Amino acid sequence: MSLVSAFPRISRRTIMATTVNGNIPLPPAITSNSIRVRDLDVHFLQALPPPNPSIPQPPLVILLHGFPELAYSWRKVMVPLSEAGYNVVALDQRGYGRTVMLDSSGTPSGPINFSNDLAPFRMFNLVTDIVSFVSVMGYQSVAAVVGHDFGSMVAGYCALIRPDLFRSLVVMSAPFPGAPPFHSSLSSRTGSSLVGPTASLFTKQLAELNPSRKHYTMYFSTPNANPDMLQPPQGLRNFLSDYFYAKSADWPGNNPHPLPSASALNLATVPHYYIMLLEHSMPMAVMDAASEGTRPLQEWLPDEDLSFYISEYSRTGFQGGLNWYRCMTDAKWTADMQAFTGKRVTVSAMFLSGDKDWGVYQSPGSLERMKDYVCESMDKEDVVLLPNTGHWVQQEQSEAVVNHLLRFLAKAKMIMIPI
Repeated sequence: MSLVSAFPRISRRTIMATTVNGNIPLPPAITSNSIRVRDLDVHFLQALPPPNPSIPQPPLVILLHGFPELAYSWRKVMVPLSEAGYNVVALDQRGYGRTVMLDSSGTPSGPINFSNDLAPFRMFNLVTDIVSFVSVMGYQSVAAVVGHDFGSMVAGYCALIRPDLFRSLVVMSAPFPGAPPFHSSLSSRTGSSLVGPTASLFTKQLAELNPSRKHYTMYFSTPNANPDMLQPPQGLRNFLSDYFYAKSADWPGNNPHPLPSASALNLATVPHYYIMLLEHSMPMAVMDAASEGTRPLQEWLPDEDLSFYISEYSRTGFQGGLNWYRCMTDAKWTADMQAFTGKRVTVSAMFLSGDKDWGVYQSPGSLERMKDYVCESMDKEDVVLLPNTGHWVQQEQSEAVVNHLLRFLAKAKMIMIPI
């Protein structure tokens, strides 16, 4: 049966989508596509369920990556989810990979530089990208929006702002703390992320420690971050390998635990890839970790997969993703999200991470705030820390991630309403 006859409502609305040529090492069941959304030519990967004429529009699951990842980061979970009956889509988000920003005439706007306008990278616009993508795909609701790392913030805001559209939420690795408070002085007390004026406060306090430190989000917001990472002393291949390794369960130094409070002294106990030595670049920070222990990275990140990340970032650089951090660390670019301050996520929600992931605790109080207040419907069984798993949870333990996603979706009884 052809795709058009099996899924008429999908193909009718996405006929403009075209296969992207390129050497992407993907399972045959995953296709690479591109489609126009707002001022973007969005590259996305898609895995469709087996044809079922009785379900003309299978339920949609959207997967949102973090930094420094891509839609490709979801390659291991897409096919199993699609085999369970879902239309599974992973995007290269704005500023990443093969998604291209367009100018007013519809032509590619060129490389992303530090001098570019930051407004397109602010959180409200990133959420609007996903809402618009859903519409272009011909859907009126999404069974689940799943976000990892920085993608968890986008996913969280999608569910917070548009619960009518995003009917369940899965947050991975980085807890979703909700909209920023009206008064920045409340940030550390309410478990909000270390951003804006709060990040500036900790910048001063961290710099006064011995040895002096800095928060990685502030480093990512500097003009040096992209050239540092694009041309690192150990070479791009080794840097990305070091970065993935340092934040994985493979590095023996990852033994995360809740911090008593948000203070410079407490934060200084977090590994150097989060709370960096003041004089270090990120390549230097992760090189230190990579010098310790064994490196079984190929067990979950084979050379072929690592090579794809290298080829993509050597072509695009890191500035697109770094611009997200620049918006996060400058309150100017998060002010519009205060329209949702105090609003709670009302749809079913799950948090899924690894027990060796410092991302769970790097922002003290955020995990508790998310599960106790921000998410109204996050059951105790749906706060999951997978054993012996680090930050790259869907790559390190893909089978366990699939099992938990399917369990959660079944419990939430996600049923798509055809249009």
